[in-house]
Amino acid sequence: MTDPKNNPNKQRRSFFWQRKPILMPESAKLVNPVEGSPRKAHPWYRPTLLKAAVVVLAVLAILPKTANGQFGIDTAAILAALSKMQSLMNTFIATPLRTINQYEQSVAKYEQEVMYPLAAINQAKSSVMQFENQFNQVSGMFRVNVSSATLPQSQNLESLLLSRNAANVPVLAGQFQNVYGVVMAQNAASPQTRTMTDMTDAQAQDAMKRAIEIDALSDAELNEANQMGQQISEAAPGSAPILEAEADVWLVRANAYTQAALAELMRTRGIDLENQSAITKLATADNTTNNGLINGALTNR
Repeated sequence: MTDPKNNPNKQRRSFFWQRKPILMPESAKLVNPVEGSPRKAHPWYRPTLLKAAVVVLAVLAILPKTANGQFGIDTAAILAALSKMQSLMNTFIATPLRTINQYEQSVAKYEQEVMYPLAAINQAKSSVMQFENQFNQVSGMFRVNVSSATLPQSQNLESLLLSRNAANVPVLAGQFQNVYGVVMAQNAASPQTRTMTDMTDAQAQDAMKRAIEIDALSDAELNEANQMGQQISEAAPGSAPILEAEADVWLVRANAYTQAALAELMRTRGIDLENQSAITKLATADNTTNNGLINGALTNR
């Protein structure tokens, strides 16, 4: 009987993971079991318990005992650098910022106590409110009825002149003719007299229309002034320059309206003077004609 330890057909299992049965070749089945066969040599790389232990010991011997983090930089060096950076920031950043903060606080205190004191602002607001109340009382004087005409036609014209509504300007010509009449007929007066009368009537109507427009503009300016006064009494100190600029714009507009009214007044005065001059010229022409007629009559006698 063959010794089991020296049996060449014995299946050998791997030590770690691969455990595949070793199949006997077909030639081995034909061999007589009585006859012995030589034992095969195993390769050197076949895993065994001893080889595995040797490999583990070698790896443990090669591995380092200690390791430094942060790519080999020591933690103490990092902390020292951070401390140095903090010191530099406190020296070159925190100190200037602290100085700037103190300067801003002093400027704000100066503005609050000297430039824009709260007591003075409240006093100015109360003064504005008093001025607005007084102005509202004075503005009522502009609404006093000054109508004086007694006849129907003249009353209609006067109501248009005092209406303070620019929409009534186109209607004024008809009411003007109802009161002052139209230019005389062609054969009723000389051409010079008719022309002078037509120009006088035209300038009179222009002045009346301009008066209505200026009254309407004055109402608009007064309303805007009231709104500005209300805004000033409620506005913050920082918005005062904006309101002042808007008031300056309205002041320029008011000056322009005043200039337009002055120009109309000058035109009316010019027409009046020219009428007096034209009357003198017509009188001179009539005297010359009369003198010629008298001289002719005396000569013919």
